[in-house]
Amino acid sequence: MLDIHYYFAYGSNMNSARVVERGLEFSALFPATLDNVELCFNKRAVKNPDMAYANVIYSQESHVEGVVYQLSDTCQINKMDYFEGSPVRYSRELFWVRKPDGSKIAAWVYVANQAMLADGLRPASWYLEHLLAGEQYLTPAYFEKLSKTLTC
Repeated sequence: MLDIHYYFAYGSNMNSARVVERGLEFSALFPATLDNVELCFNKRAVKNPDMAYANVIYSQESHVEGVVYQLSDTCQINKMDYFEGSPVRYSRELFWVRKPDGSKIAAWVYVANQAMLADGLRPASWYLEHLLAGEQYLTPAYFEKLSKTLTC
């Protein structure tokens, strides 16, 4: 197993209360940025295929803000695989994320698998609320942009 102690959340797991309920053990959390990607809501929900979940896609000059969880041990990320539907719905991949001081760390990031993508989807308002719960880890401009996301 890789010795990676960080998990970058940009979707509903930006709500740390949700992560605690899911049993993830972590020692710290802090804001971080994933560069050269864009947040989009194009991952089809399994129970409601007209509803979207968050995903990141390559987009040069763009970035996604989120929350990094410093895992208590490297096996903790396996707990998130179940909730993210990995490896079927999302793939767990390693990315360099940028901390507020500009340094970079390797972190696990979930990216939706191609077969799960669809255009023209919107997140449910309850789902978007989980993202907005991470407000203290986001810049005001990013939070404002996120809060204007149209929901279904």
